[in-house]
Amino acid sequence: MQDTSVSETAAVDAPAAAPTSHVVLSVDAMGGDLGPAAVVAGVAKVAQSMSDVQFLLHGRSLDLTRLVQRYKLEDRVTIRPCDGVVTMDDRPSQVMRHGEGTSMWSAIEAVRSGEATVVVSCGNTGALMALSVLRLRRLPGVNRPAIACLWPSRNPAGFNVMLDVGADVKAEANDLLQYALMGVSYARNGLDVARPRVGVMNVGTEEHKGRAELRQALDMISDVAEAGQFDCVGFVEGSDLPSDRVDVIVTDGFTGNVALKTGEGTARLVADMLRASYKATPLSRLAALVSLGVIRRLRKRMDPRRVNGGVFLGLNGTVVKSHGASDGTGVAAALELAVQLARSEFSTRLAARVAGAADAMAAAAAKAAAGTGK
Repeated sequence: MQDTSVSETAAVDAPAAAPTSHVVLSVDAMGGDLGPAAVVAGVAKVAQSMSDVQFLLHGRSLDLTRLVQRYKLEDRVTIRPCDGVVTMDDRPSQVMRHGEGTSMWSAIEAVRSGEATVVVSCGNTGALMALSVLRLRRLPGVNRPAIACLWPSRNPAGFNVMLDVGADVKAEANDLLQYALMGVSYARNGLDVARPRVGVMNVGTEEHKGRAELRQALDMISDVAEAGQFDCVGFVEGSDLPSDRVDVIVTDGFTGNVALKTGEGTARLVADMLRASYKATPLSRLAALVSLGVIRRLRKRMDPRRVNGGVFLGLNGTVVKSHGASDGTGVAAALELAVQLARSEFSTRLAARVAGAADAMAAAAAKAAAGTGK
């Protein structure tokens, strides 16, 4: 029997007919390895191209005032002074107890109070997730929030969605079903994919392979696919991450984080090896000159700064995590993603989809129980 709760929320996921006006982003200006200079440089890039976006910058007033004046952003930026900074070495548990008064806490509070739509931070990932869960709370029915990232692929949109990539190392079958539904919502609103294809990461594509919870999760996802207006393609492998076979890749946070870091490291290795090869001999230097346009296009396509921004899913508010080493270009990419999600009213749409997930899981559990005669 069709699960109407899921099918109704699928319509809610459709891209908004008109952009939401007056987007306000709440930005942790002190997070990240390069400090507020890189963050404000990113804000300036986005402010120049998007005239309807306002920014709340949270951090040390003296530093931010100087940078805002340098980029002539006084009419686009409101500074929220706070002296505390969450460092990359701080433990999440410590930040949860003593984080009030930090720029990260203040940035999250602005979304919690409704002053802003999306939080953007380059700061400590574990602390950001811990504070986001503490202050924004989980959506009803969500057991484990997830971090979703965009993975470069051969798809027309140019990317696949993968989650979880590090919010929680564990994931039961019910969690993976929730990840699938949240990933579908993100693919619709973030990549404009009308009917996303969902795959579950496994050690092989055969149905009998993998852990029991993966096989159970695949059955549950398959059961609600038609009602949720997405396609379940079955198990996928690591080689499918950049493929055009799938749009949403579902996995646990341990596997997803290892895959993400491996991909980043491999991209850097290939770039270094290519650079060394072109410098090896006078002839190879000449070849590099001849193919300069191709190299630049490849570099731009592989530039991780332009695919910057993991999205925390499953919370009462949208949080975008920018890479800790982001420069102005990387921060701008994360801010642009935040604007896109704000304009599509992503948080509201995701909440509607998750609200129907409990019924979907109950229906799937009932079907599984009926199949075993329980």
